[in-house]
Amino acid sequence: MPEPSSVRRSGDRRGDPRRYQIAVLSILALYGLLALDLEIRAEIAGVLLACVLGFQCLFGRWLGLAFDWRSPLISGLSLCLLLRTTSLAVAVLAAFVTIAGKFLVRRRGKHVFNPSALALVVVVLFFDDAWVSPGQWGSVALFGFLAAGLGMLVVYRAARSDVSLAFLAAWGAVVFGRALWLGDPPAIPLHQISSGALLLFAFFMISDPKTTPDSRAGRILFAGLVALGAGAVQFGLYRANGPLYALVAVSLLVPLIDRALPGGAYSWHRPGRPSPQRAAAVPAVPARPVPLRPTLAPVPPAAAVAGRGRSGRR
Repeated sequence: MPEPSSVRRSGDRRGDPRRYQIAVLSILALYGLLALDLEIRAEIAGVLLACVLGFQCLFGRWLGLAFDWRSPLISGLSLCLLLRTTSLAVAVLAAFVTIAGKFLVRRRGKHVFNPSALALVVVVLFFDDAWVSPGQWGSVALFGFLAAGLGMLVVYRAARSDVSLAFLAAWGAVVFGRALWLGDPPAIPLHQISSGALLLFAFFMISDPKTTPDSRAGRILFAGLVALGAGAVQFGLYRANGPLYALVAVSLLVPLIDRALPGGAYSWHRPGRPSPQRAAAVPAVPARPVPLRPTLAPVPPAAAVAGRGRSGRR
């Protein structure tokens, strides 16, 4: 029996891809702490992780949904990897914006904004004590291969490798095209794309299945628009973190892209198995009673009927 087109495969035999993403993000965080000595303060990381899980529980109880720890933990780990702040209040606010945006800003069951990207943009725009340092991961070749390889594992599990590869290709075209226009040497665009933060964005943020378009053509278009928007922000407005701003802005166009290029809705769960929230929301349909057929008297064989007829004529 063919798989319904309205449900995307979320891994069937491979399981929920979020557990792999949690493992990869945890490894990257430990790598940053131990090998690169990044300025990830333990108390800030603890507040971020505790708050995203706490706010997830509160919003779930308010809306009558079962508690799911995987998605908020992924968002919290993403904030630990990218957000830099010395204020506990900013960390709490970032966690709140992450979870509130996921529950309150929705359309047709999908998040409008990537939760972590929205929180990063909000706190960086409105607070001086919050920043995202694109060069904090450096351009170490080992980390680049590690992030790329583990990132490909994650997006393969989530069936969203197309949007990551399309964004990297489009962003490379923007960077190298600008360098060619200005007459810059190839070393400049190579340095601009050799960033661990860029790989983190491409493999762990723009590839979120719940905020990208449903169809492959739509996702490729989405990735191209994000790359063009990032180029306009970074090279036109001269602001760092252009991909983050562009992702939040272009996410507003996802409903239009889904309408123009429709596709099947993504599900974290295996095909044929509804999510716990959806299963709880669908009322049980009572079984229809089967009408009983009347019992008919057995029909005598033709030979017996003929014999009775001859005996009656005697």
